[in-house]
Amino acid sequence: MYLSGMNRKERRGKILIVEDDQAIVDLINLHLTDEGYETSVTSDGAEAISRAASGDIDLVILDIMLPGMDGLSICRHLRGDNSQVPILMLTARSAEMDKVVGLEVGADDYITKPFSVRELVARVRALLRRAGTEHSGYIHTDGVSSRRVADIAALHIDLDQRRVSVGGREVELTAKEFNLLAVLAGEPGRAYSRAELLEMVWGYRYEGYNHTVNSHINRLRGKIENDPAHPELIETVWGYGYRLSDGRSAAAR
Repeated sequence: MYLSGMNRKERRGKILIVEDDQAIVDLINLHLTDEGYETSVTSDGAEAISRAASGDIDLVILDIMLPGMDGLSICRHLRGDNSQVPILMLTARSAEMDKVVGLEVGADDYITKPFSVRELVARVRALLRRAGTEHSGYIHTDGVSSRRVADIAALHIDLDQRRVSVGGREVELTAKEFNLLAVLAGEPGRAYSRAELLEMVWGYRYEGYNHTVNSHINRLRGKIENDPAHPELIETVWGYGYRLSDGRSAAAR
């Protein structure tokens, strides 16, 4: 474990680095600990899964190319176990398909090698900030446990427990699906462009990755809509993006 930055700045979060290249590990540690982050390192897939799922890790920096279990398999395993820990993937610059697959299996962001250390630190900050993002709009406390919840028609969202139910029936969402729904629930009735949703949920603008938003919206509809072919909760704004119904269109029907 690297703690060299702890005596200069307050600890800002625990970051697990899953990487087998010692030079890259040393570079990342040097700059993250200098920023006040606490870091630990492994290159073993099983150990990475165990530590990332422990609840004691705030963010994972995950290399795709690892000995034994690769980064995509680790990411897929964590999301399959419903781990919500943010994941920043490290990929080779030419591995375009790895970037796409990484996002689809649940990575929150990616950065290509060789990378700018300043950019990596900025993305770490953004991911940690989004993990604790406050929302407004229809979100309120439940009056019992003071958890932040949102209620739109039959849809109930518990932001602190990261649970969603429709008409009292709990539905299982991936981390990205939940984050996307939480953004839309912040301002029901507001139309979000696909580019906005990419930036707000994934953190940066990915040219050519609008299909990532579309596929996540389709999966969300399949889980929360009574009839996904005729959605009433997540509405399409043609040629632009999506919005969560504020109930007025449903009341008009």
